Amino acid sequence: MKRRNFLIAASALLPATTLTRVMAETGHEHHNEGDHTPGERTEQGYMPVHTPNGWTLPYTMNDGVKEFHLVAEEIEHEFAPGSVAKCWGYNGTTPGPTIEAVEGDRVRIYVTNRLPEYTSVHWHGIHLPSGMDGVKGVTQPPIHPGETFVYEFELNQHGTHMYHPHADEMVQMAMGMMGMFIIHPKDGEIEPVDRDYAILLHNWGLHPGTRTPDPSIMVDFDLWSMNSKVFPAIDSLVAKTGERVRIRMGNLSMWNHPMHVHGVSFEVTGSDGGRWPRNQWRKETTEIVAVGQTRDIEFVAPPGDWAFHCHMSHHTMNPMGHGIANPLGVDQSGIEEEIRSILPGYMAMGEHGMADHQEHTDSGHMTGPENTLAMAMGQGPFGSIGMGGMFTLIKVRDDLEPGDFRDPGWYWHPEGEVAWMVSDDPDFGNPVRRGKLAGEGSDALPTPSRDANGHGGHGGHGGHDH
Repeated sequence: MKRRNFLIAASALLPATTLTRVMAETGHEHHNEGDHTPGERTEQGYMPVHTPNGWTLPYTMNDGVKEFHLVAEEIEHEFAPGSVAKCWGYNGTTPGPTIEAVEGDRVRIYVTNRLPEYTSVHWHGIHLPSGMDGVKGVTQPPIHPGETFVYEFELNQHGTHMYHPHADEMVQMAMGMMGMFIIHPKDGEIEPVDRDYAILLHNWGLHPGTRTPDPSIMVDFDLWSMNSKVFPAIDSLVAKTGERVRIRMGNLSMWNHPMHVHGVSFEVTGSDGGRWPRNQWRKETTEIVAVGQTRDIEFVAPPGDWAFHCHMSHHTMNPMGHGIANPLGVDQSGIEEEIRSILPGYMAMGEHGMADHQEHTDSGHMTGPENTLAMAMGQGPFGSIGMGGMFTLIKVRDDLEPGDFRDPGWYWHPEGEVAWMVSDDPDFGNPVRRGKLAGEGSDALPTPSRDANGHGGHGGHGGHDH
């Protein structure tokens, strides 16, 4: 038995606080991969942005102009260990590297096309001359394979922005071509931040058993990502207790995302329109980042491990079946072996919910298609986490140094601050309850019927059995 599994099994014999300290000492299975970011302000006065699982594009100065070079190309990308795909990106990664500059800078951005088709780059939300806007056929000719174009403009604003193609967008964005473009204010900030994160939200039609995203998908996506990674491969966001943290979020997926942070009431402070005036900031715990939008949220970090995720529950899962029959409450005894005769490896699940799914996949009892992640993943100090997709953790510790973005492991909860079991009797106590409990007579409740074409009926049209 693995040490972690042994400790979990022994949890009934240990106080909760003791257990979590022991589990913290076993180490953390994920190590942050994002590029090193200095923890001090630059000569221009801004705190550099840290891109979890990503990096910032270097520039060179040429006669007072900041020069960047993007390369659009096919890449091999890992969403998490066990899922690798042929994607399209910039400079070897998806998302492409974060571009970072300051209001008032003049930038010159070379774009080399190594894709099998033409492309362009649109600088999303940035004010610039029309001919630099990057709309193929409208403001510029296409950048054909092998060609290099240059965009040059002065940055006359600040805020959280993005870049992406405006040529065959359906395919190129679905394949991963996008990045963040951060412009810092030239006059500094009234309330400066200590840590500044950039996260790009996206979705992928990577069907089970395949290795190339499907650009034709409009609704039923398989992967929901932060910076093109899915949990448990998304870097943790770390901070020191009391630091002011900003998370810049951009959404170039095809769904809106209500992004929720546990443990704090954050302030929504900005967007691609820049950092808002102080009197426009508002307190929230969940902020919808709509398609094509950016949002900045800020908070003072309290100690602990805090979940940060999209609150659309299917967006915190990895690949799952769509449109399957609902197995909840269905007695599947006796049919599992029959189904296995035509579908080897089938395992009956879902009668009582899907809470055990991760245990089956982690143990190898249920194997999925090649190159396909399990729906629920991740191990924590108290067992399986059961998440995927757009989910990660904000880890706040008392002893972190500026510029230290390493994952600190699991939090040691102070004595008496972990929920604990007081009884294993389902009839414990005398709780106040209302409504009708489900029981043996529940089968008499109305159930949907289907017509000859397999369509569900609707009330008033003979859609229920009585």
